[in-house]
Amino acid sequence: MRGMHRSMFFQVLAGVVAGLAVGAIWPGFGADLKPIGDGFIKLIKMIIAPLIFCVVVTGIAKVGDLKAVGRIGLKAIIYFEVVTTAALALGLLVGNIVGPGHGMNIDPSTLDPNAVEQKTGGAHLPGTVEFLLNIIPSSVVNAFATNSLLQVLLFSVLFGVALAAFAEHSGPSLVLKMLDELTQIIFRVVGYVMKLAPLGALGAMAFIVGQYGLSSLSAFGMLIAACYGAAILFCLVLVVIAKVGADVNLWKFIRFTREEFALALATASSESVMPRMMAKLEQAGCQKAAVGLVLPTGYSFNLDGASIYLSLATVFLAQAVGVPLSLGDQIVIVLVLMLTSKGMAGVPGSAFLALSATLAAVGSIPAAAVSLLLGADRIMDSMRVFTNLLGNCVATFVVARWEGLLNRDQLDEALGKEAVKTA
Repeated sequence: MRGMHRSMFFQVLAGVVAGLAVGAIWPGFGADLKPIGDGFIKLIKMIIAPLIFCVVVTGIAKVGDLKAVGRIGLKAIIYFEVVTTAALALGLLVGNIVGPGHGMNIDPSTLDPNAVEQKTGGAHLPGTVEFLLNIIPSSVVNAFATNSLLQVLLFSVLFGVALAAFAEHSGPSLVLKMLDELTQIIFRVVGYVMKLAPLGALGAMAFIVGQYGLSSLSAFGMLIAACYGAAILFCLVLVVIAKVGADVNLWKFIRFTREEFALALATASSESVMPRMMAKLEQAGCQKAAVGLVLPTGYSFNLDGASIYLSLATVFLAQAVGVPLSLGDQIVIVLVLMLTSKGMAGVPGSAFLALSATLAAVGSIPAAAVSLLLGADRIMDSMRVFTNLLGNCVATFVVARWEGLLNRDQLDEALGKEAVKTA
């Protein structure tokens, strides 16, 4: 027990408890602490783009096999599509079995049709063509300035491939050595920023409780229970996938990364732990090429928790307004969400926009019904963040194992002891 107070896990947990207390006792003051949590997340986000660039470029350059890089990307996309589709189907299944919206008998005419637009600030989800074109940056500088992960990733892959090709003819590159050293410097900066993690957790949790209160838990009890129950079932599926696909004990990995998961839950942001999680995955035996390509791509393409929530919420809304969904309607829901869920990253109010697009495709459910979720959506963040993050870590392990980029000895050593500090 000695020295426990020095553990980041303990410190973040203390910040969460303090935030809960502040938000519950002084709701107004708690809501005013939002800038503290936001400031911490911004500090982390400022590091993400250069970190991805360094990890991806050095990973590709060191692998040297350019065909392997293509295989990693292709296998990751196929894996993402299969698993997120399964998550969507699970959400539908749980929604049909539990029926969280039955008995609400909401009259659609009493709902505010402009509530969702006010929440999203007039934003929109990109179409398929627009989404694909947006992966190509208008300029490299703009990609880094706006923290557009897929754009940074695309440039990093091209740069890494070019650097690897250059090294084939000219031998070891000074650029690669410099990027290796820059990566270590960036992780040192991450270490400095993470010292503020408990304070960031306090501010974020105080805001959530102070702004939204605990009363909304009872108002949407069945929906919340259904979403979290479905997420638990899906996490058990991930346990099996990790064991069968990569021979990884996921329980030990969660223990190894408990500080990162605690912080992600406290700040309701998986981006806040991306740098640390990349380091932990490398410590757990995944080579840089796999970590750098799979994990950042998963933040846009592999939103398992969001997929569960979106499909289950669609069923909930139909039940709440008394609209029966046929098998054909539910197939349409899956197909639409397979597309809209990929364009959610970085769009304000993206869950509401994806749900609105889905209801429009089904046709029989009034779009204004989405406003029913305004009070419950924030409570789902913990479920979405944890499941999204865990799903992307499992994907990294599985793809790394497929490509022979998983060091078994290093994995066993990492998961067999306490988490190693990254800085």
